[in-house]
Amino acid sequence: MSTMGFPAGTPIEIVDRSQPPPPADQDKNHEAESQERPYIAFEHVSKSFGDVHVLIDVSFSVQAGETLCILGRSGVGKSVSLQQIMGFLKPDAGRILVAGQDITGFTEDQMETVRKKVTMVFQSGALFDSLTVGENVAFPLRERGQLLEDQIQQVVNGLLDMVGVAGMSDLLPSDLSTGMKRSVAIARALASQPEAILYDEPTTMVDPLMGRLLGNLIQKLKHQLRLTSIVVTHDMRFAERLADHVLFLHEARAYFFGTMDELKRTEDPFLREFLDLDKLVLPEA
Repeated sequence: MSTMGFPAGTPIEIVDRSQPPPPADQDKNHEAESQERPYIAFEHVSKSFGDVHVLIDVSFSVQAGETLCILGRSGVGKSVSLQQIMGFLKPDAGRILVAGQDITGFTEDQMETVRKKVTMVFQSGALFDSLTVGENVAFPLRERGQLLEDQIQQVVNGLLDMVGVAGMSDLLPSDLSTGMKRSVAIARALASQPEAILYDEPTTMVDPLMGRLLGNLIQKLKHQLRLTSIVVTHDMRFAERLADHVLFLHEARAYFFGTMDELKRTEDPFLREFLDLDKLVLPEA
């Protein structure tokens, strides 16, 4: 079976995680343990830059296949949290767990194995400016060296079609809008067959229509591939569509961690002010 444009039988074919679970005669204890253990977790993590405390004693967890949205005002450590999961930054205190491993003290070489499971979509897209859209998406496939060129092209075309930028393979990143760059960055991330994707402000500086399309895409990836996702966003409406759980950071601390329904029912004055301000709509001229 071919999934999302990947050639059937090739090493890059994505496993359809929406298929029924394995037979019941497999190790049920191991399966139950895997389901209970979070895929990503922060345990009392703190991070400072000089005298500036960015995160203080922050704890949260994300189960496999879930989507966590991290909310909060600018400068509260949202993006820093993602960078620590990727190993670009190290915590000053606490532990970070990814895919059942404590990565807190991992070396760069050890982190490379983690980054094959977890990838990140940056605000800028972080595409290679000198490569075409198709070459950008093909890059992780060629790095692996497991596919023939015609198979690579088939995968690239399938991914570009899936993220809504079909026919743009020969364009350069400079030819694309901000939203399209992020779509291409998601396609490139998927080419590496991750188990989890981290999104850093995917709807910042994009028009409402593109923001909705990106939201639809992230939601589709969650349901079809059961990818574990963390989405850093300032957009409450975007979070409402995606989040299984929400982490609200305030003054470097985890001010709230729970479900979206719990957040919307909160009576906390600070959170209520944030939610009510988000609902404000400017009057028509």
